[in-house]
Amino acid sequence: MGQEIERKFLLPEYPQRLIDEGQLRIESREAMEQTYLAIDGPQELRVRKITDRDTGETVYTHTFKNGLGISREEVEVSITAGIYKQMVDAVRAVPLLKERHTGKWGDVTVEIDLYSQLNLMVVEVEFGSLEEAESFQPPDWFGTDVSVEKKYSNKTVWKELQQDLRR
Repeated sequence: MGQEIERKFLLPEYPQRLIDEGQLRIESREAMEQTYLAIDGPQELRVRKITDRDTGETVYTHTFKNGLGISREEVEVSITAGIYKQMVDAVRAVPLLKERHTGKWGDVTVEIDLYSQLNLMVVEVEFGSLEEAESFQPPDWFGTDVSVEKKYSNKTVWKELQQDLRR
C-alpha cells in the first residue's frame, strides 16, 4: 500500500504576486469533482473526476485512504467514466468542487486548492518521508498549518457540504 505524506496550510490569498514575479510557476490547472462513497473513522473511499483546464482531458480515480494526520496509507486507481458515474449516482451526494493549481516554488511542488462552494483556499506539499515533512519550513505566504486539523480535511468539508445542502 502506498503512503501519502503531506502538510496543508490555509492560504490567506492567492499568490498572484509570486506568479507575476516568477517565484511560483504554475504547471497545471485541474477542475476536480470529489465524492466520498464511504467514511469510517480514519478510512475513506472516494472518487474523483479530474479535468485538465488547459487540454480538456478528463480522468477518473477511485481512492482508498487510511489514517489521520500528515502520514496516511493511500491506494489510488484509474477508473472509467462509466464506473465513476455509477458510484456517484449510487451515493446521491453533491461532489466537492475545487480547482487545483500545481506549481513549483523553488524546488518544492505545491498544490493550491481553491474550493468553489466554500470560502477556502489551501496549499499542500507532499513529501517523501515523515522526517522531510516535519523539518519543512513553510514560507509566510502559506499561512496557518492545518495539517492535523480535522475540520480542514476534505472528507470533513465534504460532509459539512452535504449537511448544508440538506438544510
